[in-house]
Amino acid sequence: QVQLVESGGGLVRAGGSLRLSCTASGLILADYAMGWLRQAPGKEREGVSCIASTDGSTYSLESVKGRFTISRDNAKNTVYLQMNNLKPEDTAVYFCATDCGAGDYWGQGTQVTVSS
Repeated sequence: QVQLVESGGGLVRAGGSLRLSCTASGLILADYAMGWLRQAPGKEREGVSCIASTDGSTYSLESVKGRFTISRDNAKNTVYLQMNNLKPEDTAVYFCATDCGAGDYWGQGTQVTVSS
């Protein structure tokens, strides 16, 4: 059974930092491009950041560039999202997903709340 389990969300003040983790079981993350997506109340889900399976190249949403960093540790079967200088508009449920959201597997999500 494939599972993606996110952790690391929480409540933080604006300007603070969080690191999200997504650990997989039942599949080898190294075989997939992996992404973090988020959905805020009343808004559509959006892709935040994505990391390739091959060369480790990354893509990030313009509004998080310079603040968020996606990385992967294939030995731990885990993908991370380091989030610095958080803003209230970053408040959302964050999901990890294979193939940057275009694949079959998603985590259950972790809540990130940024207070002003």
